[in-house]
Amino acid sequence: MNIDKLKLSESAIEFLKSQGFTKLYPPQSDSVKSGLLDGQSILVSAPTASGKTLIAMLAMLSYLSKNKGKVIYLSPLRALAAEKFTEFKKLEKIALGNKVKVAISTGDFENIEKNLEKSNVLILTNEKMDSIIRHGAEWVDEIGLVISDEVHLIGDENRGPTLEMILTQLKLLETKPQIVGLSATITNSDEIADWLECKLVKNDWRPVPLSEGVCDGGQVTMSDGKTFEVERSLMGTPIDLGVQSVHQGGQSLVFAETRTRSKSLATKAADAIFQILEKKEITELEKTSKKLLSENEHTELVKTLALLVKKGVAFHHAGLNQKCRETIEAEFRKGTIKLLSSTPTLAAGVNLPARRVVISNINRYNAKVGANRPISILEYKQLCGRAGRPQYDDYGESIIVGNGNAEDLIEYYINGEPEAIVSKITDDKSLRTHILSVIVTHPGIKKEEILEFFLQTLGGLQSRKPTIKFAIDISLRFLSSKFLIIKKGERYAATEFGKKTSMLYIDPLTATYFRDSIENVSQERKHTFGFLHMITNCEEFFPKFTLRQKDYETASLMIDNNSSQLLEPISEYDCSRSLLALQSWIAESTELSLSDSLGIESGDMHRMTENANWLSYCLREISKHVERADLLEELSDLRNRIVYGIREELLDLVRVKGIGRVRARILFKHGVKNLDDLRKIPVNKLAEFDKIGSTIADNIKAELRKVR
Repeated sequence: MNIDKLKLSESAIEFLKSQGFTKLYPPQSDSVKSGLLDGQSILVSAPTASGKTLIAMLAMLSYLSKNKGKVIYLSPLRALAAEKFTEFKKLEKIALGNKVKVAISTGDFENIEKNLEKSNVLILTNEKMDSIIRHGAEWVDEIGLVISDEVHLIGDENRGPTLEMILTQLKLLETKPQIVGLSATITNSDEIADWLECKLVKNDWRPVPLSEGVCDGGQVTMSDGKTFEVERSLMGTPIDLGVQSVHQGGQSLVFAETRTRSKSLATKAADAIFQILEKKEITELEKTSKKLLSENEHTELVKTLALLVKKGVAFHHAGLNQKCRETIEAEFRKGTIKLLSSTPTLAAGVNLPARRVVISNINRYNAKVGANRPISILEYKQLCGRAGRPQYDDYGESIIVGNGNAEDLIEYYINGEPEAIVSKITDDKSLRTHILSVIVTHPGIKKEEILEFFLQTLGGLQSRKPTIKFAIDISLRFLSSKFLIIKKGERYAATEFGKKTSMLYIDPLTATYFRDSIENVSQERKHTFGFLHMITNCEEFFPKFTLRQKDYETASLMIDNNSSQLLEPISEYDCSRSLLALQSWIAESTELSLSDSLGIESGDMHRMTENANWLSYCLREISKHVERADLLEELSDLRNRIVYGIREELLDLVRVKGIGRVRARILFKHGVKNLDDLRKIPVNKLAEFDKIGSTIADNIKAELRKVR
């Protein structure tokens, strides 16, 4: 189907052509034939890279040219949301009758930005949308088109229930918005489509044909029966396969089961890949290597990465901070990095295709069982979906490294059907959280009505009514016993504390743990270490790292040194490595020393501080609620110390924009200890300090005037 033939305005068609679109891919034309441009709700189940973003864009162009309502684009990850925002921002240039204004909001669940009301295309994470519904934003009734990306994540036990809740609530809106669900290939897509009241568009077409195979003892057997040899070396089979593809002019993506293995696989590949590189690529890579070293603290991890990048290989995992990850992703897309070994987190969000994907091990550590378990077929299909780069390759290959079990692997993974998507909404944690939010948004609701609502979720469709009723009863009892809700006659309403919990967007279990811990806190002294222990100990905190054998002594010392700040007596067995890391961070430990002494990398530290910042905010709000005004200042200070990674004496200085932990400490050492000192010091004297200089000194003085 040609773009010209679409029932869209001329300006929209011109825009699509200017973006390089001329013909629709099969899944796209199937969607149009199913009524995408006529307001029909559809669920598209198709492989990665089959053009689902254009389907979203077509729906938007059609809707915005005919209607005044809002378009919501839901994304599971912030990084993906940011990517889509850049893409959809271009729509503002088109004359569609209604002026298009695109906005994005992904963080801070307590605040609902004003710009969302004024915009008509909103890019949101699932959690942000949930929080908007809980806050009862009036413009929710103006939503006319909902595009939900990665719908198959409904089966994910962490993020799934939230997505399921918002889709249930949006499909029940009186305005009956058009729903466009975009999903990977899933087995029970018909069941999901029925639940969403969507027409199913199922198409297995891929822009680059994919062949899947297994390598066993140097012999590769592909699903189409083709076999070939791979030259074996001391580097090991996964790397032999990766290097072979690079020799043939492709790029390789090697999935490893752990961070350590992803680093060691990249290290093994380095010399072999380096020999294949051209002169100009080596020059490019040396620049990238220098960039990595100049932008980051020189931890072992960063030094290893910079060294490997010079040789055309890299690794990618959550221990790397965002700067490093983005640099690696950009170089891999450009084609200068030839082989990337990564943990599977990469497959979940970033679109980084390679000609050959190698799955070095089908086992993965499962924290729930505490042992290695084989990955699911669904996960396997997600990993091999990364094979084949639409612009560069005529084919994509995905190869599992076997171990004398090639036939079984072909049978189970390659010829197997992915597992059906199963709702996780009835799990304890998600049920208590979401029942509370339903009661908050519908005061006076009866138990039958709560049941009625949950029967309309996917979980309601997949479970028996008595099972759901029983689970709801347990949650209602828990919420009542903890005074989050009250029952009057037949009807339920949230208490003030229940409302606060729901608006703060935390698990009721965490909220009650915070409330009960705060009530017994003494008034006289500081409790910083005790608060950090409470935060890292709660259900919601992540990433949680357990103590290693060598950390027990450090933990014991830390408890002794901060015992006066504890809320209750604890031993080292009650501590996590995350607590040690946060306490060291606010005592101004560098990323280098956190990495060396605790094995906590910069990417982990970033996620911990982000999470602890949010939880300390919740803790402060709950303290306000239980009328512990005496704790508020300390909790505000703690929050700033977590954000900046500073000791207490630097709190005043970091109020000035452009002064962070490093500059604040330099100023303090030179006797500039507060804002008054900073006002008094002449700008030329300030410029002489290390890491400041004249431009920054001028900026600091300008920013200082804005601080009240």
